[in-house]
Amino acid sequence: MNEQIIKYFQGELDTTERLQLLRLVETDGELKKQFIEYKNMNALLTLSDRSDNKEENKQGYILFNKIIRTKKIRKTMLHAASYAAAIALLVLSTYWLTASHYEVQQPVANIENTLYVPAGQRVRLTLQDGTEVWLNSQTKLTYPALFSGKERRVTVEGEAFFDVAKNPEKPFIVSSQGVEMKVLGTKFNVDSYPGEKDIQTSLLEGSLHVYFPHSGKKGVILKPDEKVTIKENQMQISSIPHPDYFLWRDGIYSFENELLIDILKKLELYYDVKIEVKDPSIFKWEYTGKFRQRDGIDEILRMIQKIHKFKIQKDEESNIITLN
Repeated sequence: MNEQIIKYFQGELDTTERLQLLRLVETDGELKKQFIEYKNMNALLTLSDRSDNKEENKQGYILFNKIIRTKKIRKTMLHAASYAAAIALLVLSTYWLTASHYEVQQPVANIENTLYVPAGQRVRLTLQDGTEVWLNSQTKLTYPALFSGKERRVTVEGEAFFDVAKNPEKPFIVSSQGVEMKVLGTKFNVDSYPGEKDIQTSLLEGSLHVYFPHSGKKGVILKPDEKVTIKENQMQISSIPHPDYFLWRDGIYSFENELLIDILKKLELYYDVKIEVKDPSIFKWEYTGKFRQRDGIDEILRMIQKIHKFKIQKDEESNIITLN
């Protein structure tokens, strides 16, 4: 392993040395391979938190995305012990830059990354503008390498929590399945898995405008501790059910008086399993409790089983769990 690469990730290079290494990695195939391998081990999704120098952050971030973009990696379900390491292997690229024409001042709005989180994992990353994003299992986030223009726009499928960096001159917009959420600086959660019957957006701090971009309707403005449920193009505002609503960011799933059948649907998403319910009475049960993500689906079902008596059968080959 190249010593400069190790020093780079350990923060032992000065600004000039870091940028020199990044440019060298662009042109040296073997060095590029080593850089990517070491990057995957350290799960560095952005360079912005490595230095207080804003110009270096900007240049390093763009160069870094160019480097990763040269290695095609197919999306696969990983069984990595580290959440971030799994994500490092799943950064896909959709646009190429020519190194000989590279300049920091050039607009890079067309450079996009697509990040996918496999089942059983969760991820926290920092976008180029300083916005922090937490992604839940089976969630996909599409975001630009550098926010340019008059707005900051990302797309999400699944569940994500955003702590948006304030910038009154450039609003932050999240797009998901035909719905948009517009903020200047706030903390909010988006629950929008494809195939689910509704979309839920919950606000923790600040103010949030939720609307249909191609409709003449104004949408709704959320206040802190409110959520909006969107179903069949209708929006309904209610209160966030309990203060632990966002604990999934820390690997804790919290439920309060929630129908067991709805909990099982979430567990299917989180752990990529199929749960079949043979006993109709299970649909009426409610459950209150907290689970750690690392406990795994088997342990979680056994914990629920202690309160609601049912039998568990698991077919390892088909990955189907039957409750009766």
